[in-house]
Amino acid sequence: MSEQGFRAPTVCNLVGITYRQLDYWARTGLITPSIQAASGSGSQRLYAFTDVVQLKVIKRLRDAGMSLPKIRAAMESLAAQLNTDTPLSDVTVLVDGSGIFAATSPTEVFDVLQRGQGVFGIAVGPLRQELEADVADLFPTEPAEVVALPERRAGAR
Repeated sequence: MSEQGFRAPTVCNLVGITYRQLDYWARTGLITPSIQAASGSGSQRLYAFTDVVQLKVIKRLRDAGMSLPKIRAAMESLAAQLNTDTPLSDVTVLVDGSGIFAATSPTEVFDVLQRGQGVFGIAVGPLRQELEADVADLFPTEPAEVVALPERRAGAR
């Protein structure tokens, strides 16, 4: 039994792109179908689920304003750094408008376009919870003291 895949019209519908975009991305090697490439007039490309995931990430990166050359560079860099053929399916991708960053774990984030330069990130929610627990430990029997601050004038800093 052969592996099942997604045909181009289904992929376009799932990803939210046109057939023309999908065809261009396949012909230029951005994402090629893992299961079956086109082999002439009338043949069907078949995409694996991981292909569709990567195409959806590319679509989101395009929607965020990233150019195809930057996306190509990011994919090549990620593929080399992660030693994988499916670089956009195993990471969390972060975009700031000019750069593409990859998070491979909760503690590791790197700048993909700078060939793996480390990026420092702080998750504020867990930090706040940790601090609240520390304050409760510091003053276990007393309620937290609240100090009223004077109201600011409009425009004052």
